[in-house]
Amino acid sequence: MTGVQTCALPISIMKKKVVSLLLAAAMTTAALAGCGSSNGSSSSDASTGADSTSATSASASTDGEKKDAAGEKIAMITDSGDITDESFNQITWETVCAYGDANGVEYEYYKPAEDTDEERINSIDLAVSEGATVVVMPGYLFGPAIAEEQDTYPDVTFIAVDVTESDIVKNGKAVDLGKNVYICSFEEEQAGYLAGYAAVKDGYTSLGFLGGIAVPAVIRFGYGYVQGINAAAEEDGVDVNVKYYYGGQFYGDDSITARMEGWYADGTQVVFACGGGIWTSALDAAETHDGKVIGVDVDQRSKIGERCLTSAMKGLPSAINNALDSYFSGNFSELGGTAQQLGLKDGDYIGLPTDSESWGFTTFTQDQYETVLAGIRDGSIEISSDTENQPKVGSHVTVDYIS
Repeated sequence: MTGVQTCALPISIMKKKVVSLLLAAAMTTAALAGCGSSNGSSSSDASTGADSTSATSASASTDGEKKDAAGEKIAMITDSGDITDESFNQITWETVCAYGDANGVEYEYYKPAEDTDEERINSIDLAVSEGATVVVMPGYLFGPAIAEEQDTYPDVTFIAVDVTESDIVKNGKAVDLGKNVYICSFEEEQAGYLAGYAAVKDGYTSLGFLGGIAVPAVIRFGYGYVQGINAAAEEDGVDVNVKYYYGGQFYGDDSITARMEGWYADGTQVVFACGGGIWTSALDAAETHDGKVIGVDVDQRSKIGERCLTSAMKGLPSAINNALDSYFSGNFSELGGTAQQLGLKDGDYIGLPTDSESWGFTTFTQDQYETVLAGIRDGSIEISSDTENQPKVGSHVTVDYIS
């Protein structure tokens, strides 16, 4: 079994065990290609972090000693979605695939039987019982499971993305992070801002935001989007209308598709679909009404196709790879017990895709994009991360928040 085959994305199986047969020095590029293209998707940006590692046998305890890759195993636990969601879970899995293949480390994924804390804990228990030394988890839902399991398995390292300290609770009370735990979240408002700003600068004046569940990360994307729309509208003196709605789920269905068809039929030109597989409803409606869709988390152009105007991306692969590098190089003590919120000031953790195939704009230029990017990075462009209060807008922008 080759590295390309191990990263194939079956739809119906509960878990998939894979053992990398590739050596890091020779196969980094091949491994990344295999993960990224196993189902025709180019959503994986796993090379961002993976190609920065020089640890072929990887790994280390927190005392700085490298470990033999043969004695290591990375487990990924899915949240309420699965590894075929073309978004959050899939990119996490593809990143683990690429890292394991590049570094000769065994890896496996586990899907909880139900969307409950108990089943997430059971999946971690199973992974550890089957030899996992590092557990990678995407999403805030893992907070209670981390609080429970970090002490149960002090010799296992836990890496969680899109998790904040406020999510780490046990019996309703906050719990301190263990030294074997690293969590991070992102400044999604920056990515949303970029997408909204670019859309208005490209001439679109009737926009929509379709969120999944109204969790902090989704809200930050959406409120950042509104702020970017407002900034561009004020600069250009154009009137912009925005429809804003949370679907309450991370998948598309007939009812959400019908709502999106109503939006497009009413003149909405672009919908930012933010929340796992909910983009499918936006795309179905866009195809019927000749509309555009903005993807999220990763570059979704390969899946959405020409309907994809752009994607509001965050550096999931970079964050995961950096944490794995830290563990495998023996420096995890620098990350263990910490929570980071990553944005442009910290590195290239936020952005829009700029390759020619994914750049869907006609008048908004990459020079303009780089100028805005630099402004966010140096702080001259301020973007609120407030998730409690709707962002203020000027006289040129009208936002219809639909309950």
